[in-house]
Amino acid sequence: MGAVAAVALSAGMASAEGEPIKIGVLHSLSGTMAISETTLKDTMLMLIEKQNAAGGVLGRPLEAVVVDPASDWPLFAEKARELLTVENVDVIFGSWTSVSRKSALPVLEELNGLMFYPVQYEGEESSKNVFYTGAAPNQQAIPATDYFLDELGIEKFALLGTDYVYPRTTNKILEQYLKDKGIAAEDIFVNYTPFGHSDWSKIVADVVALGADGKRVGVISTINGDANIGFYKELAAAGVSAEDIPVVAFSVGEEELSGLDTTNLVGHLAAWNYFQSADTEVNAEFVKEWKAFAGEERVTNDPMEAHYIGFNMWVNAVEAAGTTDVDAVRTAMYGQEFPNLTGGTAVMLPNHHLSKPVLIGEIQADGQFDIISQTEEVPGDAWTDFLPESAVLTSDWKDLGCGMYNTETETCVQLKSNY
Repeated sequence: MGAVAAVALSAGMASAEGEPIKIGVLHSLSGTMAISETTLKDTMLMLIEKQNAAGGVLGRPLEAVVVDPASDWPLFAEKARELLTVENVDVIFGSWTSVSRKSALPVLEELNGLMFYPVQYEGEESSKNVFYTGAAPNQQAIPATDYFLDELGIEKFALLGTDYVYPRTTNKILEQYLKDKGIAAEDIFVNYTPFGHSDWSKIVADVVALGADGKRVGVISTINGDANIGFYKELAAAGVSAEDIPVVAFSVGEEELSGLDTTNLVGHLAAWNYFQSADTEVNAEFVKEWKAFAGEERVTNDPMEAHYIGFNMWVNAVEAAGTTDVDAVRTAMYGQEFPNLTGGTAVMLPNHHLSKPVLIGEIQADGQFDIISQTEEVPGDAWTDFLPESAVLTSDWKDLGCGMYNTETETCVQLKSNY
């Protein structure tokens, strides 16, 4: 087992006494995902420090136990086990990629741990031991596609993704959705590239060629990580602007844009449930607190808001339950409400997903987003309505005690997440 960094945050601890409540932080601090996940570790430290200053939880101080799974997917399982059995944490906040979450799932379910997962993902999952505070496809991918169809008049679609479970499952859903909307199969171009892919010339040429017949082309991007830099550069090198072929990205946010030359990206779009530019008092306060904690140059982003909502809901559920016991906290989580940073209220549903608004943002020269579209709160759907095998499934841990319930046969298909 690697060394565990136990971070005891002293701010305000004088007002909280007794045995600390341990919070596991399971985010990559090294490797390819460190750029994104280090920020989420810092977010958790800030939230824990603030809660301790307010007296802790149940009158006890909170203690962060930080581990580094190092962007090594199997290591997420090992580190989750370490947090639950060696460190005896009461809850875990962590993971980014779906493959890392799925690595930790069997351990969480075996040991009845509880994890809050803060990143948009492909859905098709509902574990008793995970609360999904990021977007399901119907809270990001589907509304973004509707925006392309209804607002921009896109007639041909290039679905470009990194080659792993999230882009493949999301694009499977989107392909069927587009066909249901009357888009012909030959007008949908799907391509996958490995993590870190750099040579985009042929793929961009193929995308441009889609529009040779005069039909309007749009790109839906599930490209992850630094591969995005080369992709947008190649678009610009090919003389393609956002007006010619707009790109809407699901994995490009403020953190990914900070420090980049955004010249090539201006006008392209991203779909999230939060942007730093959201004009609300509560967001202004959150951004101010973050910059004071982490540095004036640091930006906020969507997964940070997901941790902010999830952490505060967990605190309120623990207070309501009067204990950190996982089963009691899980029960107390259902129906928890907490204000979004963008206005309105997030609600935790019995399927372990949130109701959240969907925002479309246009990339600006300063790396921020101009919010051009915002919906009312959309309830997260664990199982998509657009694949026949999933449309019959529902998740309800509160009343049905099942995350994969077949509504036609009225039976629970399975309880463990071995799908």
